[in-house]
Amino acid sequence: MILLDTHIWVWWVQGDPLLGEGGLAALDRQASEGIGVSVFSCWEVAMLHARGRLTLPCSLDEWIKAALVYPGVELVNLTAQIAIESCRLPGEFHRDPADRILVATARGLSCRFVTADEKILAYPHVRALHPEGLALA
Repeated sequence: MILLDTHIWVWWVQGDPLLGEGGLAALDRQASEGIGVSVFSCWEVAMLHARGRLTLPCSLDEWIKAALVYPGVELVNLTAQIAIESCRLPGEFHRDPADRILVATARGLSCRFVTADEKILAYPHVRALHPEGLALA
């Protein structure tokens, strides 16, 4: 399984060209092996939408419902251990709570984390992969 950063999930569901055709196709191919989406990404989408920073083509409830039934998508719950580990990430990591939760989730699942976030891609303590790299895999 791979775990998607929130923006990658949104780009995939909305067919955003920022993901690139290779990234879109790679995620579609990954469906048989599992595509994790953290419940915290649902919260992050809701917050971005509420703040007017994310426009959706339908209501938030409809979008979340449809996005969670995409082929291969598995909802990953936030556990107490993930919450604790998000505060114990090794090395230097920025303070964004959503990023900390998602990175701790990927580490806890021992899976690759697909993101375009340069800070996370540079963080050596998570197996982060740019969507372009997923397209090449």
